[in-house]
Amino acid sequence: MDSDSGDQSEGELSPGQESFNSKSLALQAQKKILSKMATMAVANLLTDDTSSEILDELYKASREYTKSKKEAHKIIKDVIKIALKIGILYRNHQFSPDEMETVERFKKKMNQAAMTVVSFYEVEYTFDRGILSELLMECRDLLHELVEHHLTARSHARIDHVFNHFADVDFLTKLYGPSEEYRLNLRKICDGINKLLDEGTL
Repeated sequence: MDSDSGDQSEGELSPGQESFNSKSLALQAQKKILSKMATMAVANLLTDDTSSEILDELYKASREYTKSKKEAHKIIKDVIKIALKIGILYRNHQFSPDEMETVERFKKKMNQAAMTVVSFYEVEYTFDRGILSELLMECRDLLHELVEHHLTARSHARIDHVFNHFADVDFLTKLYGPSEEYRLNLRKICDGINKLLDEGTL
């Protein structure tokens, strides 16, 4: 392996540092490979027609609400990154028995939130923004608990970014409001959620 310190594309050596650490280099290479594999895994997970349509509609509704393509894009990107990292930890059996209990609690809470999203859409005059916001915040707290010993502060910030946005009572009020554009987003989101519930994915 070439140890020429001139090749520092990843900045593994600081300026003036002479030492060469093959283990560090090997770990970086492994991380790159795992990152590519992980990206493929999440692509398979989130690019099926149903999931991608839900994400598309969440993006459109978020873009309309924030009036910012950049912010809406960042929110959905954070959703994907969180799902990716948790999926990898889960598939590689990184969670302890206690953490697996948290996984089950999170799944149940997400299922409850998903069914509530649909129920509030399908049954007129039942929408309660406080109930839905609280369910989503409980999902957020369970995720924080789950990844506490596995992910960095940046990942915790992404979890907050995503759930604080979707659980925002003003956002939920707009989503379930009379605006035709939001109603179309919500209908497609609920159609997708119903499919995932029928398949047992949610």
